[in-house]
Amino acid sequence: MEINIKRFDELSTTELYEILRCRAEVFVVEQNCPYQDLDMADMHSTHVYIEDNGRIKSYLRVIDPGIKYPSAASIGRVLTMREYRGAGLTHLLMDEAIKIARSMSPRIEIEAQSYLCDFYKSLGFVEASGEFMLDGIPHLSMTME
Repeated sequence: MEINIKRFDELSTTELYEILRCRAEVFVVEQNCPYQDLDMADMHSTHVYIEDNGRIKSYLRVIDPGIKYPSAASIGRVLTMREYRGAGLTHLLMDEAIKIARSMSPRIEIEAQSYLCDFYKSLGFVEASGEFMLDGIPHLSMTME
């Protein structure tokens, strides 16, 4: 299983299309949450994903410091497609994402869906806020120093 790591300008149009298709399937359709996915941060991100025969199994992005947070890298749009959940793919990608983010900044900040708080804590993140609603879904700010 190969982890792909690409900056925005290294993605082919086919790869970008597949990334956006998966994000829409999970975050818009599956979670029934219409939101503005295209937020300009993709162009300032490292895209990390596992794919098989051109289909993404798991994906996330590492956003450069100064784009979302003034002095911290951020990890977001973390997803694993339904048929691959429970196989440890998200954990593999998060381990890689943390290494990438640490190479950019000593601080990592995320906005985690509340139900995933324990997963992120297991990776070393700590809660940095109370629960808040983001696009109609409960979230927590979490950090890693």
